Amino acid sequence: MDFAVVVTVEILHSIAVLVLISSGLAVIFGMMRVINLAHGEFLTLGGYVAILGHRNGLNLYFCMLVLAPVVVGLWGLIVERLVVRWLYGRLINTMLATWGLSLAMTGAFSMIFGNTMTGIPNPLGGLTVGDYQISGYSLFLIAAAALVMAVITIVLKATRAGLIARGAMQRPDMAQAFGLNISHVYMTTFAAGAALSGLAGALLAPLVGLGPGSGANYIAKAFITVISGGASVVTGTIVSAGLFGSISQVFTLVTSSVGGEIALLVAAVVLLRLMPIGITGRFFKGWT
Repeated sequence: MDFAVVVTVEILHSIAVLVLISSGLAVIFGMMRVINLAHGEFLTLGGYVAILGHRNGLNLYFCMLVLAPVVVGLWGLIVERLVVRWLYGRLINTMLATWGLSLAMTGAFSMIFGNTMTGIPNPLGGLTVGDYQISGYSLFLIAAAALVMAVITIVLKATRAGLIARGAMQRPDMAQAFGLNISHVYMTTFAAGAALSGLAGALLAPLVGLGPGSGANYIAKAFITVISGGASVVTGTIVSAGLFGSISQVFTLVTSSVGGEIALLVAAVVLLRLMPIGITGRFFKGWT
């Protein structure tokens, strides 16, 4: 029984990590159809902001939950105004521009922080479950991922801002005919997605060492989760993260972390081969 509890927590932790690193991309790619190849660097920036804020005496949870998403959200707003806004509807150009941004941000991280790995200590200790120990921070991440999904759902389904955003993304011509400023809607949505990326990067900072190239560790999993999830932002992210997180963690426990990564990749390839429009495109049409 104790071992089952530990395995369950580990699987939920794996799912939570995928949800967190994918949520910002789900908003930017899932809603706006913008392929942001700098998504991994947005997460890395969030991690650096949390680390710097904490080292300068600020409360760690304030740095992770408030400072990092605000700073990365503002950075996303600047990027949208200066770069992305001119490229909507031009997929290849958007990919090239955000890839260039990714390289520029990685270079800037190297110049500012050096090429060494850095990090912050895990703020929570372990919990004893029978003969085993589970990380208290894993439970915190699971709760944070559930809260992020709940907030996104409420914003999209139960607020005027969410209604405007969904309407503007689906029928921009009609939304503009009703007098909405489409440019501002896109700007706000991109900044919100960037803020979610910053939040994820900050929350993951105590778990992993952070270096200038850390973004590469995030972006592949984020794209796999979002694309496999399909068009529905929340449902797609939860279902695909649940599937891939479970597969990855089970194979990690049975084999090794490398085996878990390989199993995740193979599962994504098979799934996209069987369901090229994603899980929600096949089974959950019309869900948020």
